Amino acid sequence: MTEPTLVDRIICAAALAWRGDGEVLATGIGTVPRLAASLCMASINTDLMMTDSEAWIVREPVPIGPRGDYIVQRESHMGFARIFDNVWGGKRHAMVGPTQMDRFGQANISALGPDYARPKTQMLGMRGYPGNSINHANSFFVPNHSPKVFVPGEVDMVCSVGYNPARLARGWSLDEIDIRLVVTNLCVMDFGGPAHQLRIVSLHPGVSAEQVQQATGFALHIDAAVPQTAAPSPAQMALLARLDPHNLRATALGA
Repeated sequence: MTEPTLVDRIICAAALAWRGDGEVLATGIGTVPRLAASLCMASINTDLMMTDSEAWIVREPVPIGPRGDYIVQRESHMGFARIFDNVWGGKRHAMVGPTQMDRFGQANISALGPDYARPKTQMLGMRGYPGNSINHANSFFVPNHSPKVFVPGEVDMVCSVGYNPARLARGWSLDEIDIRLVVTNLCVMDFGGPAHQLRIVSLHPGVSAEQVQQATGFALHIDAAVPQTAAPSPAQMALLARLDPHNLRATALGA
C-alpha cells in the first residue's frame, strides 16, 4: 500500500460533503470531486446515487479512466428528464470547480473581466448553474487556493446563488441556500461562520490559518483551534486504488 498523498487526503475530506445526504444524486465535476463522490458512495453514504456519465444509475461507482475489463454495474435508466426532476426537486448535490468565488459563496464559471460583453477571458458560460445552484446543495473544489480564485470583491459574473441578500431570488431566504463544503489544496472550509461567513474547518498538514487567510481575498472566520485534515485510512486508500486504477488523481493539483 502506497503512502497517502495530499490529494488522497483532500479526496477523503471532500467525500464527507455527501455523508448525510441519503438518497440523492451525487455529481462530481472533475477528477477529485468525482473520486470524492465515489468514495462516499462506496463507504460512507451507500444510499448515494451516481450515474455512469451517460444515461444510467449505477450500483457501484465506476472507476475513472480507461475501463479495461471492468463492466459497468447499471441499475436503472437515468435520462435527462429524470436528471432534471432530481435537480428541481432538490435531490442532487454537485461538487464543481469555480474559476472565482466571493465571500458570499457566489461562483463564476462564465467569463473574467469587468465588461461581460467584452471579457478578458471567455470560459464555459453560465450553462445551467443558476438554476442548479438554487435548487440543490452544492460544494466546491479549488486546486489552487489564491486571491485570484477567492476574490476581494464580488465575482466578475455571478453564475451561482450564494449568501448575498442583495441578489437573493424573490421568495427565498438565506437559510434555504445550501453550500456545504469548500475544499482546496490548503484546507477545508464551510459557511458556518457568523452570518454565513466562510470558515476554516480543517487545515492540511504544514498549512497555517494565516497562510490560508493570506491566500484569500476576504476575511475568513478562524476558530481558536483548527484541527488538521484527517489522513486517509488503509481502507480508504484501498478504495481509491480501485476507483482510480490509473492514478489519474496524481496530477489533479497541478505540477
